[in-house]
Amino acid sequence: MGDKVFICRCEDITLEEIEQAIDEGYTTIEELKCRLRLGMGPCQGRGCLLLAKRVLSKKTGKTYSEIKMPTTRPPLIPVSLGVLASDKKNKK
Repeated sequence: MGDKVFICRCEDITLEEIEQAIDEGYTTIEELKCRLRLGMGPCQGRGCLLLAKRVLSKKTGKTYSEIKMPTTRPPLIPVSLGVLASDKKNKK
């Protein structure tokens, strides 16, 4: 592990990876999400998106409030695979 600082524990995304993506031109949370899968783990970004927003603010010089959070899309809470795989329609 060493000195790695993990921003997204679900997807194992480090501070270094986020900073590198910002240096490559990815300057919104939505772009970082698409590039790195940031916030796409089981927690759905409950912790990492705010941390990434802080990093983005520091690296780009934008204020924290200028940085928009990504659009929330259903489901709003994580859904287990068991629920998705169940076949309740055919059971009587």
